[in-house]
Amino acid sequence: MKILRYTLPIVLMSLFTRAFAQSHMHKPVDTPAPSAAQKSFATMKTFAGEWEGRTTVAEMPEMKDGALMHLSLRVTSRGNVVVHEFQEANTPLDATKYDHPVTMLYVDGEQLNLVHYCDAGNRPHMTGNMSPDGKTVEFTLAEVSGGTKRGYMQHAVFTSIDANHHIEDWTFMMPGDKPMHAHFDLQRVK
Repeated sequence: MKILRYTLPIVLMSLFTRAFAQSHMHKPVDTPAPSAAQKSFATMKTFAGEWEGRTTVAEMPEMKDGALMHLSLRVTSRGNVVVHEFQEANTPLDATKYDHPVTMLYVDGEQLNLVHYCDAGNRPHMTGNMSPDGKTVEFTLAEVSGGTKRGYMQHAVFTSIDANHHIEDWTFMMPGDKPMHAHFDLQRVK
């Protein structure tokens, strides 16, 4: 009987502890709602993949059916960065002979950021915001590192049409502050 008097509380205590632990294992964890920057970044991640399409330049009417471009977008660094790489389609990956700008997109604090490593030798930093309908992310210039005498990228807009079609509009400021607008109509390469 003495053994039962000492054993019973220990058994009851272990059953209570186990039941309490199991009840807390099934409670949902409170996660904060994603910020506007995180939502915008999530939209940018949906563009991951290979894309091709023609470019048109508003200031050059002869480019109404411009060069066929290839775009590679990939999510890297455990989901913290999107890498955006453009090049003319069907050209070798040789940055000494062909344009090959690389752009990095990431969230820092409450801000979606874009850093464009330009073939003009500079690094424009832009900040982005998503449109109310969630289909467009627009980036505006915050600062430029490196020289701007050969021009610099000033503005970028990414618009989702559907899962296999998106549009990019980039504005490059030429020397003398003359804007040049490039429009890329891109289809996912299957």
